[in-house]
Amino acid sequence: MKYILKGAKVFLDEEFKFRDIMIENGKIKAICRDIRAEGGEVVFDFKNKYIFPGLVDVHVHLREPGFLYKETIATASAAAARGGYTTICAMPNLDPVPDSFQNLKPELDAIKKDAIIDVIPYGAITVGEKGEVLSDMESMAEYVCGFTDDGRGVQDEEMMRSAMKKAKKLNMIIAAHCEVDSLLNGGYIHAGEYARLHNHRGISSESEYLQVIRDLALAKETKVKYHICHISTRQSAEALKKAKAEGVDASGETAPHYLLLNDMNIKEEGRFKMNPPLRSEEDRQALIKAISEGTIEIIATDHAPHSKDEKAKGLEKSPFGIVGLETSFALLYTYLVKKGIITLEKLISLMHTNPAKRFGISAGIKTGGRADITVFDLDEEYIIDPDDFLSKGKSTPFEGFSVFGRCIMTMKEGKIVWQADQTGK
Repeated sequence: MKYILKGAKVFLDEEFKFRDIMIENGKIKAICRDIRAEGGEVVFDFKNKYIFPGLVDVHVHLREPGFLYKETIATASAAAARGGYTTICAMPNLDPVPDSFQNLKPELDAIKKDAIIDVIPYGAITVGEKGEVLSDMESMAEYVCGFTDDGRGVQDEEMMRSAMKKAKKLNMIIAAHCEVDSLLNGGYIHAGEYARLHNHRGISSESEYLQVIRDLALAKETKVKYHICHISTRQSAEALKKAKAEGVDASGETAPHYLLLNDMNIKEEGRFKMNPPLRSEEDRQALIKAISEGTIEIIATDHAPHSKDEKAKGLEKSPFGIVGLETSFALLYTYLVKKGIITLEKLISLMHTNPAKRFGISAGIKTGGRADITVFDLDEEYIIDPDDFLSKGKSTPFEGFSVFGRCIMTMKEGKIVWQADQTGK
């Protein structure tokens, strides 16, 4: 199939330019002004629209295999396509846990069968994500984007050191969920003002940043490629900045909810419960500063779907996790870009260029490259309605928010995998 996309502002070489794009056999054949149809092409008029390279999310929970009632690779990849993503990286808290090639294969088979975009799995750092025995990293290295025990911090320092040494030999990333179990004390929201006012057990900031500091020291020692998942505290961002200045090969991500909400926005509902939790306004402002100056160079969703019944149990008893694939770009565009906090170019770097570069994923819009692109109407305003999500997960703290920026088309290798109708469905 041949396509011509006409009249849009296209993100090229880190800036926007008015260009037409011709796509043929899954690749970008030409990028220039005023491409004329030669016959047989499908032509789209995208005047006043924006074309970005497909977004990349390096932190997504797909729940398959093992927990298909929460989400599947089919539903998650459809939700991702609708959100403008063409590549997502899948976390290993599955059944079986992908801690060897044998246990990874069911996930790889499901991806091959049902994914409509690129889905790249992580392998676990330890067997069963239990923190006791190193996984069979060698057997998985060819098939995964990195290694993580996301959902659990690796508690033993020597275990993490050994994991980093092995990952270094394999030239692979260690992506860490940083959490000191002994400091959790049964907490389920941030140990801040809201918890005190409403008599909730809190999760301290120390439980995150103390393990970040430990891991950064180990990364400096082992020279591994190290990535910090879902940074939520000021101190974690400061530790990453310091480590980078010392030459540590480290990167970090945060998520839209940590940039747009604080603990005083919490309501007594499961849709406000995630791990790490929403932190203080001081933390939120520090994270905005960190993405603005480049300390944190990636925004990921930490899309973590659960069933409606599971998330209806309130703050204390609901499982941790919210969804974000279908809302993240619009939220960040509306509340960061339109408010002048960051530029649109910066947002695309945070959601495409930087994660692609860090994780070795094909990036950018270029002649001869893969046609992995997404098209947005940035002028369209709408209300976030979870009942409309393609994801099985409906739990979001942003329900009812008014946003600008609707994804109207996503292409994966020149194939249309999402196209909105006049209602955005």
